[in-house]
Amino acid sequence: MAATDPGEEQSATEGAEIRVGTDCSSADSNDRLLPGIGPKQAPRKRTTSQCKSEPPLLRTSKRTIYTAGRPPWYNEHGTQSKEAFVIGLGGGSASGKTTVARMIIEALDVPWVVLLSLDSFYKVLTQEQQQQAARNDFNFDHPDAFDFDLIISTLKKLKQGKSVKIPVYDFSSHSRKKEWKTVYGANVIIFEGIMAFADPELLKLLDMKIFVEMDSDIRLVRRLRRDISERGRDLEGVIKQYNKFVKPAFDQYIQPTMRVADIVVPRGNGNTVAIHLIVQHVHSQLEERELSVRAALASAHQFQPLPRTLSVLKSTPQVRGMHTIIRNRETSRDEFIFYSKRLMRLLIEHALSLLPFRSCIVQTPQGQDYEGRLYHGKRITGVSILRAGETMEPALRAVCKDVRIGTILIQTNPNTGEPELHYLRLPKDISEDHVILMDCTVSTGAAAMMAVRVLLDHDVPEDKIFLLSLLMAEMGVHSVAYAFPQVKIITTAVDKKVNDLFRIIPGIGNFGDRYFGTDAAVYWSDEEDPPGS
Repeated sequence: MAATDPGEEQSATEGAEIRVGTDCSSADSNDRLLPGIGPKQAPRKRTTSQCKSEPPLLRTSKRTIYTAGRPPWYNEHGTQSKEAFVIGLGGGSASGKTTVARMIIEALDVPWVVLLSLDSFYKVLTQEQQQQAARNDFNFDHPDAFDFDLIISTLKKLKQGKSVKIPVYDFSSHSRKKEWKTVYGANVIIFEGIMAFADPELLKLLDMKIFVEMDSDIRLVRRLRRDISERGRDLEGVIKQYNKFVKPAFDQYIQPTMRVADIVVPRGNGNTVAIHLIVQHVHSQLEERELSVRAALASAHQFQPLPRTLSVLKSTPQVRGMHTIIRNRETSRDEFIFYSKRLMRLLIEHALSLLPFRSCIVQTPQGQDYEGRLYHGKRITGVSILRAGETMEPALRAVCKDVRIGTILIQTNPNTGEPELHYLRLPKDISEDHVILMDCTVSTGAAAMMAVRVLLDHDVPEDKIFLLSLLMAEMGVHSVAYAFPQVKIITTAVDKKVNDLFRIIPGIGNFGDRYFGTDAAVYWSDEEDPPGS
């Protein structure tokens, strides 16, 4: 995630992308363009997001983007087992809270940090209050100016790993913009604002409380510069507001909250020693919350009957014949692609038949009634787990008119062997849809579980998620079904074993490499080839 200015949290507007994984080469790591097929074509090299950089940051003029993935935030049961660590940053107006927050973020060197600003949560003003604000007579530095109910509910959801919508405040017009931003996926939340410690319920959500102390004259100069250049105010109005509201509010509401702070940082961003101590403490807290999901999956659910939520395409001679071709190591790439696409089409059709339908009566051209069926739902959305899952998108589009498509990129950390979330792009209002989640192979189920957890965090009902895969191992079926018993699991075949490298046996090989014509690599964490499975 990216750390940005207040009101511009590290988020993506709903329906837009949240990108945390960046390719370390110039090629497209998602292999979105299928290369031409020819006997003399050299196999392409894989491009992954695992090139090492110290620290894993991509800095631009406006934001810092973390290129490391997000490790599991849930256990083998599919439920959240660690809450995000919340740091509260309080202090007077223009004391340097945001700058201190950025320094903490960069020094932490951990992925998926959310910077949340109190400034985004000003209440909507009445017409009379709007007129007062235009005359610089409205007190924006009083606790009543902030929507603490919304702040608390937002922080609670973020702590629980949920996706949240954040209002965007326009300081020039003293109003909320129509478009809200979506924030998701926080391991660490930094909440900063002048009233960060003003509400007792809010204080309970903060794991660490930091007060940034700065000389009042310096704060006044900074506020003058900011409000005039960035917020379109005039000098007289800023000074009037400061003397009438800002300074009295600091003395009455803000400075007294210093006593509840765990740490006071004098001189703000100039106090590097204090920031270093803060970072050390946060690191120790995060280490205590580390999880190992894959090991738990590998040792669980052995010798259990296959779940009722599993639906396997009937093994007709035609289906078994196509499996024979794509499982054969001697099959050429063009044959592999052709018969894989045929199986995908059959799998998609089978999955769509399991959606809810309602009865309806239509009239035929002969004027006769026909009792038929219509899909009973608002919409169908496809979500592919990159990279192999995107090969199933054309089959879904071919049979599902105007279907919306989202993508999730999950890769394996080569050091820990755990799946990590690097990128996601989900359509707007996906919580109202039936979701077809697509990946070509599922071995341990670790990546599939992470993808399902992402959908649940975006309020997609569990019973509206359909996990589709050409081939699954029993271990992966059990892992997903145990964690998410209402998710429907649909495949063309289930193999019994997974070897020590978490590869499906007898299996199909690395689906992505065979389909895209790439060289095999040690680590690629789609379910196509463990240890990302």
